[in-house]
Amino acid sequence: MTSFTSQELRKGFASFATGVTVITCLDENNGHHGITISSFNSVSLEPALILWSLKKHSRLMPWVEVGKKHLIHVLERSQEDLAMHFATVKQDQFAEVEHKLAESGLTQIEHCVAYYECETVSIHTGGDHNIIIAKVINLKNHPEKEPLIFARSKFLGLDFAEIKTT
Repeated sequence: MTSFTSQELRKGFASFATGVTVITCLDENNGHHGITISSFNSVSLEPALILWSLKKHSRLMPWVEVGKKHLIHVLERSQEDLAMHFATVKQDQFAEVEHKLAESGLTQIEHCVAYYECETVSIHTGGDHNIIIAKVINLKNHPEKEPLIFARSKFLGLDFAEIKTT
């Protein structure tokens, strides 16, 4: 038994700032789907691996199984509306979203900071979520753009001009 509630744990987790991503994938009929995810991390440079988490019972789970491809979009500071848009299930999710088809056939949302085209290599159970480990197949990065950050239930941005490097 824990000495904290799930709500207290959620608030504690919210103190850790994360980037905001939208992950797109294809269903068995080549239908396009997307979901907002903030549980994204790098794992390894050699081989190039990332991880992200998805609720065990998510409708997207069958479409990101081992061997399936997906496209991870790192959202740009001005794309808060996209984060909220893909946070809930909608019919025809991409109707009002500026996008194109990537060479892979996956939906690519325009104007993001970075794109990671990936293939799932393993899935691990982690409580009520699945931890998806994916190999990065292709990468596009736009370092001149500022990423969207999420912390304490708010969207934030960083002013990179004020960040000093050492």
